Amino acid sequence: MGDEPIITTPTTSLYTPDEDKPEPARNREMGNMLVRAIEEGKQAVPEHPAPLVCKPRELESWRVFKIMAEFVDGFDILKKYGLAATFFGSVRTQPGTRYYEEARELSGRLAKQGFAIISGGSAGIMEAGNRGAHEAGGSSIGLNIRLEENQSNNDYLTDNFIFDHFFVRKVMLAFASEVYVYFPGGFGTLDEFTEIVTLVQTKKIKPVPIVLYGKDFWDPFVALFKTHLLETFATISESDLELFVTVDSVEEAYQYITANVRC
Repeated sequence: MGDEPIITTPTTSLYTPDEDKPEPARNREMGNMLVRAIEEGKQAVPEHPAPLVCKPRELESWRVFKIMAEFVDGFDILKKYGLAATFFGSVRTQPGTRYYEEARELSGRLAKQGFAIISGGSAGIMEAGNRGAHEAGGSSIGLNIRLEENQSNNDYLTDNFIFDHFFVRKVMLAFASEVYVYFPGGFGTLDEFTEIVTLVQTKKIKPVPIVLYGKDFWDPFVALFKTHLLETFATISESDLELFVTVDSVEEAYQYITANVRC
C-alpha cells in the first residue's frame, strides 16, 4: 500500500490552517476551501456512495457536499415548527402492545396541546408517536435514516426527511424539541438518550425535560447509574441523576411534560 491514498475518488486537499495568521484570515481560507469542495461535490456525488470505513487522507468533495446539504435540509424542516416533542424507542415494538399504545396516546394528547411530534420516522415506537399525532390532527415529523435493510417511513407523517448520515440525523433530533421522551428500545435508543443527557450535563444545550417512560425497562439502568457510575466509580455526580425523570403512565408523563416545558 505504501503512501497511496486510501480514498481514490476526486478529492480536494485537506486544509491545514496557518497558525501564524489572524483568526479572521484563517476562517476566510477555511470558508473558501469549503465553498470549493461543495461546488466540486455537487458534480461528483456517486449513485451508491461507499461507507466511510477508515480515515481519508484527502477531502472527498462530494461527501462534504452531501453532509452540508443534509444539515441545510434538516434545519429547513425543523424551523417550520415551534413547540415540539421527540419520541424515541424500539423499531420492534408492535401495535397493540402496552408501550406502542401508550406512546400513541401520549403523543395524541401532546399534539392537541400544540406539540409537533418528531420521531425517527419508521416503525415501532416511532410509528406510535407519529400515529397519535396524526390521529389528533397535529404535525407528525419523521427524521429517518437510509439503511441497507430499507427502514421505510411509517404511514402517519405530515413531513419527513431521510438522512444518509447518522451523525447529521442525531444533530437534527437533538436540536429539534422542547422535551425528549424515551420508551424502551435498543442500542439506538440508549445512544440517543446518552447523547441528550450528556449535552445537558455539559451545558452544551439548555436544560430540557428528559423523560424515561416505563419503569420496568428503565429502573435497572437508573440503578446501574447510581450504584456503578456514582457510588462505585464516581464517574458522574449525584446531580446528574436529576437530569432525567422516570415515569410509568401516560398521565404521569403528560403532567410532567406540560408542567416543565418552557418554550
